Amino acid sequence: MPSDTLSSGILALVWNSGPIAKVVLFILMVFSIVSWALVVEKAFQFRRVRRQTLEFLRVFREARRPSIVHSASRRLRQSPLAQLYFAAYQEISGIPEVLDKVLDDFDEGLGAERLEAVNRALRRAAALEVARLEHYLPFLATTASATPFIGLFGTVWGIMAAFHGIGAQGSASLAVVAPGISEALVATAAGLGAAIPAVIGYNYFVNRVKHWAVEMEGFAMDLLNLLSRPAAKVGRTAKDGV
Repeated sequence: MPSDTLSSGILALVWNSGPIAKVVLFILMVFSIVSWALVVEKAFQFRRVRRQTLEFLRVFREARRPSIVHSASRRLRQSPLAQLYFAAYQEISGIPEVLDKVLDDFDEGLGAERLEAVNRALRRAAALEVARLEHYLPFLATTASATPFIGLFGTVWGIMAAFHGIGAQGSASLAVVAPGISEALVATAAGLGAAIPAVIGYNYFVNRVKHWAVEMEGFAMDLLNLLSRPAAKVGRTAKDGV
């Protein structure tokens, strides 16, 4: 079959290539394997984030006591919104009487000073969650930007080898030029093969991080409003769009 012949021909080119070309292809293979592993890992991570956030919002809407929502936020560690609630709860849990006033049936909300402290805690938690969601994405960006140039280096080296063969044999026939050019094109293809999935994965996950950053900002505002209102209840207001 033509495809089998092409595959065997490419493998033969890789096997018979020079040491520099093999080093280039090995580096590209490492980049490709690691970037694919990270794409799969991040896909599972964002799936867990969505699932646990939906579960947390259900508890947040239905719970009648802040301690119940707090327990859920401790358990659902992959949910950014749960971690924001956990940070806010920890900030005001040092004064339980205030927590009971705000989140139960009393007529007072948090004062301006305490609300500002909770707001700072929410901002810190949101920054940490964004950093957690962005973890390993710089490697995908590096793969997307660096591997085409690594492949280009292999291409240039293959062309140099081809011209060296022409000079050594004193002939510019196709039989002399073809091996070096083919080796160069294999390096180019390998560089693009490593870069394209990394670009797609990086752009997709960056958009997901932006989505969750917007969700966290909205949830933090809703939570601050909830804490500042008289007679606030934990489960009466929640952001449903995830």
